[in-house]
Amino acid sequence: MSRMFSRRNVLILGAGAAAAGALGVTGYAQADVAATASEWIRLPIITANIGRKRLSKREAAIRAVRSGDRGHRPLVGWQEIGEGDSGEKAMIAKHFDEHYKNPFLRDGRAYRVPFSIPNHWTVVSTKRNFVHRGIEGWSPERWINEVVLRHVKYTGIEFALINSHYIANAYNGDRKPSLQDEWRKHRKLHGNRVLAHHAAGRPVIWTGDVNRPDYTTASGRSAEKKAFSKGIDRINWLPAGDKIQIQLQGTRTVDMDVDSHNARVAIFRIRLA
Repeated sequence: MSRMFSRRNVLILGAGAAAAGALGVTGYAQADVAATASEWIRLPIITANIGRKRLSKREAAIRAVRSGDRGHRPLVGWQEIGEGDSGEKAMIAKHFDEHYKNPFLRDGRAYRVPFSIPNHWTVVSTKRNFVHRGIEGWSPERWINEVVLRHVKYTGIEFALINSHYIANAYNGDRKPSLQDEWRKHRKLHGNRVLAHHAAGRPVIWTGDVNRPDYTTASGRSAEKKAFSKGIDRINWLPAGDKIQIQLQGTRTVDMDVDSHNARVAIFRIRLA
């Protein structure tokens, strides 16, 4: 009796496995992985403003950013792409090739602050946020771009990445009071978008050129941390609960030699707790 019952169970289990295969066995495996703790995953984040002073240096700078965490594929938030010059979109597409997605790089309006995201991260959603119109002689129109990313293997790991470029000469350079309303409007929307993702239960990392050397946080929350505390090129992050853990492991810079900006690199690690 016992042997007959065992054989019957084996047959049932075999049929069940075949049915699961027909439905998509990968989905079942991913569900298991998503529900369990993961190993630590290296998460290199780079913010890179490609300027316009020495145009012949731009492609070498983009190539240097791609190698900013040698042996790994970094996630990049770019600024000043196609802003008063041309060719940078093709350069980024060339060096951040089939192993990458480049959200917003070909967008009709928000292309100045695109991303490069390696393929081991799924882009779950994208959103562009209009900040303010352009100001002739001072600034193009400004946008805040964002993506929600999910790890391909550990599908329970999800976070938001936000990228933007604030107007210059409001709180640096000429410090023009006439430009400060636009800067403050940018800061307010930036903080709102960070907090919206935080309220949804996902951690947020943001990159950007904030054009204010004494910048603190976007969200105003003490929990928001700075990878770099000085300068205008920043990478900050805001954790959200204990389910997904993010730790900063180190920072470095990448010489770009285009203008006064160097790319900044923050090496994080992330896991599902």
